[in-house]
Amino acid sequence: MYKARAYSAASATSPLASTKISRRDPTEHDVQIEILFCGICHSDLHQVRDEWKEFVPTVYPCIPGHEIVGRVTNVGRAVSKFKPGDLAAVGCMVDSDGSCPECKAGLEQFCPNVTLTYNFPDKHTGKVTYGGYSESIVVDQRFVLRVPKNLDLAGTAPLLCAGITTYSPMRRWKVGKGKKVGVVGLGGLGHMGVKLARAFGAHVTVFTTAPNKKEDALRLGAHKVVVSRDTNEMDKHVGTFDVILDTVSADHDINAYLNLLGRDGNLTIVGAPPKPLGVYAFALIARNRSFSGSSIGGIAETQEMLDFCGKHNIIADAEVIPIQKVNEAYERLLKSDVKYRFSIDMASLNSE
Repeated sequence: MYKARAYSAASATSPLASTKISRRDPTEHDVQIEILFCGICHSDLHQVRDEWKEFVPTVYPCIPGHEIVGRVTNVGRAVSKFKPGDLAAVGCMVDSDGSCPECKAGLEQFCPNVTLTYNFPDKHTGKVTYGGYSESIVVDQRFVLRVPKNLDLAGTAPLLCAGITTYSPMRRWKVGKGKKVGVVGLGGLGHMGVKLARAFGAHVTVFTTAPNKKEDALRLGAHKVVVSRDTNEMDKHVGTFDVILDTVSADHDINAYLNLLGRDGNLTIVGAPPKPLGVYAFALIARNRSFSGSSIGGIAETQEMLDFCGKHNIIADAEVIPIQKVNEAYERLLKSDVKYRFSIDMASLNSE
């Protein structure tokens, strides 16, 4: 074991603060990574404040962070995929059983024994996993990803969650040339949805409640912007979309978007509204539409996403902050005061 600097929360009401944690030494299959940047995901805030205690109670101290980009510093003797000096990334998972049907299908995110990057039982330490708000991390090579050399690292970090969350359903529903795609909401997930859908060759429309987001949506790659509170404008698009990606986590009328789908169209929700959504059955039945949800992707698909982003020079729009401003960033996140993701420069830990 060795000591690493980190930022942790001591309780649901405590601010994140500087600390030192124990990391395991690399086993023969492990990769040790110096963390250069770590994105801030909205789920970090929920987990730190124990707002998901009905599903995943938070164990304190909690070190969040699952959008990790860094440089390999050490590898175990059985590691063949990485060597010291390589750029590497770690997303939402750090282990799985590798033997279940889900793992064999490349869907490790659904493994019944998956180990998430933080706040999950850690078989190596007997405690819980600690995430990326730290100077280093040790991860089994199966869950370490290659980073395209042409991508800015600060903007790459959010791809490990926001990128794969929006990429996966687009691949599943075969987004590409000739497809008409709608993206509901223009936040951390939505802005990635726009960039990826455009890179896939689709015609992209952004739906937003904020008229002042039109210019930014077009800059990000949207062909059209619809203010969803304008009923007349919404009516013009009824039955015209192949795929709609709903990234909104606030309560909203899902039927207004289901009605925009054409025959056999799909709406996938990746946001997480706190209350159940009232789906009108005839909105689905009338045109053989489908309504689905999507999580992240498996390791192979996440690597595919990173390679796709490398090919198309896609990164998240990220505001880089020092770790010392993480609590301020959380408060700004609650106000949607960021365009469009925060990325922590972990070098700032050196000033602690």
